Amino acid sequence: MMAEAWAAFLAVGAVAGFLAGLLGVGGGLVIVPALLAVFEWLGFPSRHLLHMALGTSLASIVFTSLSSLRAHHGRGAVQWPTVRGMSAGLALGTFGGAWLAARIPTVGLKWFFVVFAVVVAVQMLSGYKPRPSRRLPGAAGLNGVGGVIGAVSSFVGIGGGSMSVPFLTACNVPMQQAVGTSAALGLPIALAGLAGYAVNGFGIEGLPPYSVGYLYLPALAGIVGASVVLAPLGAAVAHRLPVPALKKCFALLLLTLAGKMLWGLLR
Repeated sequence: MMAEAWAAFLAVGAVAGFLAGLLGVGGGLVIVPALLAVFEWLGFPSRHLLHMALGTSLASIVFTSLSSLRAHHGRGAVQWPTVRGMSAGLALGTFGGAWLAARIPTVGLKWFFVVFAVVVAVQMLSGYKPRPSRRLPGAAGLNGVGGVIGAVSSFVGIGGGSMSVPFLTACNVPMQQAVGTSAALGLPIALAGLAGYAVNGFGIEGLPPYSVGYLYLPALAGIVGASVVLAPLGAAVAHRLPVPALKKCFALLLLTLAGKMLWGLLR
């Protein structure tokens, strides 16, 4: 593989790792568009581009989430009862969503990604404040929300932070704890997504060498190598930034990435 491709995978991993620690996202909102561009540049079959980007993104988030959640746990910012309450729903929703996404054309998935990113960004910039009395739901409610977050995450190749952070803050979880808990919630999503895209891509013709289903191993290695180093740095910055600044960073990231993908769809 060309040295330029390895450099690109490492750069993507560095940015994704930092954002995972900073914002509690798995980094997929950066990884997916970046991998699409690199895979297209490498000449991979167009019909497999987005599915490979989604699968590889979710696989990388396994490692990014582990690094990020360790950093946040060390600062006491992970609500483990909430993680346990949502994990089963997250895993089931993600695996089922990966099965469905593998059967949806690339263009449809791209439009879903764009609309999803814009909706979340607008919500974060709106200044919405939940009622002071609102609290997290019970076990059934947490698993139900987890199932929805998992399914949508598998469609856009993310660790779920762009949904779990707004959900947790809407239930009056403090922003830093919402980010730390979201980092932990990314792990069951990523594990189930990895399994789903690996299984559903097995035996598909036209995939490049060094692929396991829809997972492209060289990209996975490069992204993971850089992301696990930068995630703790992002977590350290997150605990120093004020809450409004964190929300604005999150929303502007989403709008930038959605605009880039929309430009590609319309040109």
